[in-house]
Amino acid sequence: MIRKKDSGKDEKSSENERDEKDLIDPVKEDFTLDDIETTADIKIPDNPLDMVIGQDHAVEYAKLAAKQRRHLLLVGPPGVGKSMIAQGIAELLPKPREQIEVYHNPANPERPIVKVRTRDEVEKEDSDTLLSPEDVPEPVAEQLGFRCPSCGEYSDPDCRYCPRCGSQKYSARTYRATQYDRATSRQVAVIYERVGDRIRVVKPDSEEEKKVLVPLDRKPFVQVTGASETELLGDVKHCPWGGDEQLGEPPYKRVIPGAVHEAHEGVLFIDELAQLGPLQQHLLTAMQEKEYPITGKNPQSSGAAVRVEGVPCDFILVGACNIQDLPMILSPLRSRIQGEGYEVLMKTTMPDTEENRAKLAQFVAQEVERDGRIPHATREAVEEIVKEAQRRARVIDGERDALTLRLRDLSGVVRLAGDLAVMKGAKYIEPKHVRAAIKKAKPVEDQIIEEYGSLEEGLRRDVATCSLSLPAAQQRVIQGDTTDSYYHQEDKRGYI
Repeated sequence: MIRKKDSGKDEKSSENERDEKDLIDPVKEDFTLDDIETTADIKIPDNPLDMVIGQDHAVEYAKLAAKQRRHLLLVGPPGVGKSMIAQGIAELLPKPREQIEVYHNPANPERPIVKVRTRDEVEKEDSDTLLSPEDVPEPVAEQLGFRCPSCGEYSDPDCRYCPRCGSQKYSARTYRATQYDRATSRQVAVIYERVGDRIRVVKPDSEEEKKVLVPLDRKPFVQVTGASETELLGDVKHCPWGGDEQLGEPPYKRVIPGAVHEAHEGVLFIDELAQLGPLQQHLLTAMQEKEYPITGKNPQSSGAAVRVEGVPCDFILVGACNIQDLPMILSPLRSRIQGEGYEVLMKTTMPDTEENRAKLAQFVAQEVERDGRIPHATREAVEEIVKEAQRRARVIDGERDALTLRLRDLSGVVRLAGDLAVMKGAKYIEPKHVRAAIKKAKPVEDQIIEEYGSLEEGLRRDVATCSLSLPAAQQRVIQGDTTDSYYHQEDKRGYI
């Protein structure tokens, strides 16, 4: 299926400007390396699940998890596509239908009241006015993240940095300002609230003592890695005045949702699930009850007296871990996943076929687009990457006639080859750039062996160099003399 290029097409059109109808869609059609001239001929899929390479069985489970709202545990080494699968599940979910709010409780301020409002209820608010960012005062647009305070460029509020000048923007969701009320001839408070790409203005007479914990317009994907208790379960901020009505901040305004609450109706992705340790028990409770209270975590803080009951957290858990970490996951948590979801072992290699070699070309195209600073690769350059994938499958996994799926490591080769091409002023990544990148992109352990002959010799010289600035007692320990010293032989383990 070799495609013929249109000779009448303007030669000045760049690869980024080529019509999508001329691109090969890997989702809809099969292709081989012979069908492309460069990786710019390949269309990048929109759904992250279609970008996953060589894990068709895991993708199938992911689609089931999204449709049936099942939990998923992905087991495998780093860089094989676990996080991309979790993002793909979130893409398949419908928009959130509920907004979680917390209200002041006049009878007991330390026990704020939770209220869940549907999308219809939120969108039918008659007392609010939705404005475009350009229609509100510039300081308001800046505080809510729509306008860059440095250059004045308007952009997506979820983008933390200005796409024009690179300056960091503000990111508040609400902003309280004052305006002159002609009817009363005085200054009155006005609250501006970010709602998607619009701004809601809460009128003074409709202001309620509430805080939006989890907004309606939110991303259905929340990622947690090495989470603290506060990050995972929420917290209540400290108030130095103890929430005094006149000086302090009321308790309901100090409530902070955790990741389990922010992932309500969406996906909670926890990388290195086993590293949560004791927090796994709290995660299990949230999965069982589909709601989890928010309390102050610091007993020395005024927030410790605040407790918000019944905060919804109905999420799909996608956990990821390595094979050696499986015993560290709580048995009840794994039982919950097995009973209400699936456990999937990720593959580390795929058969060396023409179809799978084309998938590696798709992988290279995706890495080029994701990086944004390197050129596309020629077909011949992709063939060099295929050879390296064959070598890694043979050396690391002991598989012949196979291609590696440890693609995060391979992406380092693609980026280094791209950087070398840029430095040389080349239009595309060529085979010589890939070969040079493979030679340079060696793990530091291999570099130590080449430099010193062995890891042990490199470590010995490193310790000997450091010892030049150590006290004499420590130098004697390094040399093996522990006489008249508080150092012991065990102290040298890992250093010599």
